Amino acid sequence: MGYEAYLNGEPVVITAALTGGVHGKEANPNLPETPEEIGSAAADAESAGAAIVHLHARRENGERAFSTERFQAVTDAVRERTDDVIIQHSTGGTGAPIEQRRQSLHTDPSPEMASLDMGPLNRYVHLTSENTRATIDALYDEMADRGIKPELEVFNDGHRNEVHGLLERRDLDDPVYATLIFGSGTLTRPRPRNFLNAIDDLPDGAMFNTLGFGPHQLPFTTMGILFGGHVRVGLEDNVYYRRGDLAESTAQLVGRTADIAGILGREVATPTQARRILGL
Repeated sequence: MGYEAYLNGEPVVITAALTGGVHGKEANPNLPETPEEIGSAAADAESAGAAIVHLHARRENGERAFSTERFQAVTDAVRERTDDVIIQHSTGGTGAPIEQRRQSLHTDPSPEMASLDMGPLNRYVHLTSENTRATIDALYDEMADRGIKPELEVFNDGHRNEVHGLLERRDLDDPVYATLIFGSGTLTRPRPRNFLNAIDDLPDGAMFNTLGFGPHQLPFTTMGILFGGHVRVGLEDNVYYRRGDLAESTAQLVGRTADIAGILGREVATPTQARRILGL
């Protein structure tokens, strides 16, 4: 599912990560926080070429929310404003118990996809995002019961081992879809050699999605396109368009990614094509 996909002209699926759950308008005033802002950002991202929108919910004060009600409000706003985009909910959460994290799976209708962190990672100076195998299995089982495809978030080399372990414990539908994440701290070090090793280390037949934080977003998503994978961009992961210039929107980042895909000879997948590619 790697370089051959590039040679065969497989369309690239672009995921737009619109808001996240950490930084807010203090990092970039264009980052959406309310359901209405997130819905409008999703519509713009879809128009720019995104097939998937990765969603977090916020409280009225801009802080991260976990409740089904807040996710329902965001989902409804996105569905009202978009044509056919695939909705993917986050189940991550530093310091949040699984009872809170699973609430994003309970919207009506359920999201077509949801993120599933593959292991623990450090946050800031004193926080750790705990993702035990029991937590991973419980979230996966609920996704399977609700017909939600997991997007396996792989933050480092150990998490790739956990992907293989999950496949030993559970029967995931093909194709397995893993997001390879590059950056500082607990993440895989952003080096091209590490990127190639990460692709080679995935289970046979798995598809990969590339995510680079901050200044690593542009080079690593470009490599992801070139090596036959799919990509994620957006203000959740990177608030700049270029060094020193804040991005106007996630749609601006999606549009640049779509342009690069065209230059490299890959079609940008529509939501319909993305559903076929991902087996939704």
